Amino acid sequence: MDKASPDCPYPGCFFCVMKEGNPSKRRASIAKFFRELPSQDDDGQVLPISGLWNTAMAHPNDPEFIELGIFESMAALIWKGLKNRRWLSHDQNIYIPYYAAHIIGSYTMNMEEFAESAVRAGVIPPLVELLRGRLTWVEQRVAVRALGHLATYASTFPVIASHDEILELSIQLGMSSLEIVYYHFYQYVDRRLSYHCDLLTRGMGGVEMESRKAEEWASQLQCWSLQLINCFAFKPEFLSTICKPEFLVKLPGMWGGLVNETSPAGIGLLRTICHHKLGRGPVASCPGIIEALCNIARSADDWQYMAIDCLLWLLQDPSTCHEAHLALPFRSSFRPNAIERNSDARINQAHQNQIYVAKPGSASGPAEPQSLGNFPLYLACHNLSALVQVIDKAVPALVDLTEVSALGDHRKLGDSIVNVLQECFQSQGTGRNSLSSHTKDQIDEILNSKQRLKWEKNIPKDDLQIKQAAALVVKLEGNSLFSSGNISGAASKYSEALALCPMRSKKERVVLYSNRAQCHLLLQQPLAAISDATRALCLHNPVNRHAKSLWRRAQAYDMLRLAKESLLDAILFINECSQSTDPDLSLRQNKVPDYAERLVKKQMRAAWLFREAAIKHGGVHCEGDGGELYAQETDDSEWETASESDMGDDGRDGMVNEEE
Repeated sequence: MDKASPDCPYPGCFFCVMKEGNPSKRRASIAKFFRELPSQDDDGQVLPISGLWNTAMAHPNDPEFIELGIFESMAALIWKGLKNRRWLSHDQNIYIPYYAAHIIGSYTMNMEEFAESAVRAGVIPPLVELLRGRLTWVEQRVAVRALGHLATYASTFPVIASHDEILELSIQLGMSSLEIVYYHFYQYVDRRLSYHCDLLTRGMGGVEMESRKAEEWASQLQCWSLQLINCFAFKPEFLSTICKPEFLVKLPGMWGGLVNETSPAGIGLLRTICHHKLGRGPVASCPGIIEALCNIARSADDWQYMAIDCLLWLLQDPSTCHEAHLALPFRSSFRPNAIERNSDARINQAHQNQIYVAKPGSASGPAEPQSLGNFPLYLACHNLSALVQVIDKAVPALVDLTEVSALGDHRKLGDSIVNVLQECFQSQGTGRNSLSSHTKDQIDEILNSKQRLKWEKNIPKDDLQIKQAAALVVKLEGNSLFSSGNISGAASKYSEALALCPMRSKKERVVLYSNRAQCHLLLQQPLAAISDATRALCLHNPVNRHAKSLWRRAQAYDMLRLAKESLLDAILFINECSQSTDPDLSLRQNKVPDYAERLVKKQMRAAWLFREAAIKHGGVHCEGDGGELYAQETDDSEWETASESDMGDDGRDGMVNEEE
């Protein structure tokens, strides 16, 4: 290596080499540095490697270091850290495997030719060892990131796939990542490894920042694991490994959280799985997943359209459309915190009663027990009822979405939903493949609405105005009944007004659906409230931005103990209030309404990323479904029920009868 600057304490310093003015000499020196770096035992090695880390993040598409052997050098350094623990514990070498794996991931993020070079350099075996957890979760995070990038390219995926353990390790990591980070870092502040803290905060923060960043990194660890699995899910031959019930049933609950909202996480993987016939069968057979997809489809989740895609593909496939399984209560939620405290007794009773899931259409005789992984626990913890078909579960949610105009890049999404429902209606058979009367009625209602819209196009404008005026009169009658406390009567009047109101009068229909949703809340009918609020949000322009409907649906989801859905609606409600000119909604002095703040706080606790792990390891005192975190400030009282809660602390009426 060339002689270092006289002021530099390190012989052969990389930074001095980078200052070399002669390009050919500089490249030769850099290549030599990369070759010799893994065999060096000098102090201060972390400095040039952290410099390379910064360069890789800032210029991931620059080919110079790739051509000069950086991948070979980084792979050798990871192996050195894995095999030579004495070297790893010396000086600051503990940071080096993390930086090395991160550098590999950054340079393979965008360029397929770089990924091919990395594979030829032998980076996969040491990354797999990090993925196994040979060091810590911090190194697992950057290893799964790098492997995920390598798996995205057609030319390098076969090499990734040839390592059989990668997929299994990724599935296990996806399911356990949050618990790993909670137990090994978050829970015990006094046991946190100092280099973890330094990497998380770049040496700039205290305990609070460490904890916040740990939650973000834990989410990334899970989401990047799911991204890697997603690459395998595009290949049918791997679906049998991925589609294990104990894994599938957890996917709807795997989300990026508020700290990693740009990742589609579990719903993204479910969408890939449902895109293929071999994946749709296992999804349709899993209790709870269809309800979870319906919840996401009718929520303010950025990935709402992915849930809709899943439901539509399941209905378009004859083999899954009529897949039947045990009906569970809507509040189902596959989330562990929804399991009642008396679960042990119910499990015993379930075994005594020989409760099994039988595939419809099987030969006569005793039902064969299905291999459902953790499902016996899940099923035993709920009241069991009759077998229902996927279509019977999906149609109520899809019917509420038929008037949505667009979501993201999905144009005329509502029309696509109507077309699929119409195909189901027309292709229904007999026996097992027949539709229930309720499902038929719901589809028929939507088809009649579409016919009504066509019919109204031929009606004179004056006649439509008369119908609209009549609808307004009936709505005012409903408002009067509501004010006098006749909630059922008001709901009936709003229904009557909806029947009169022209289909093209979307603003008026938004108000009617939203007002009726409020009636359903006060009548303790959360499912009906979600349905009407969703219809109002679909009709509104822009979609999902009608503040009062967001608030009402947030309360309804709260009644069903669906924390994530309630939280997303409540946050979006606050955002809409901050931009509203409506005096009932606008935030006074930019202050979040107390009632909204209370609900957001409650749902953030309930939807906390580490909640399941904290319950398991004693960090949350779980009472029923509403446990509180130890050592965390809680509200003096629980969130009011819908019948109590629409009155803000300033005494104003809570968004009941709208005049728009």
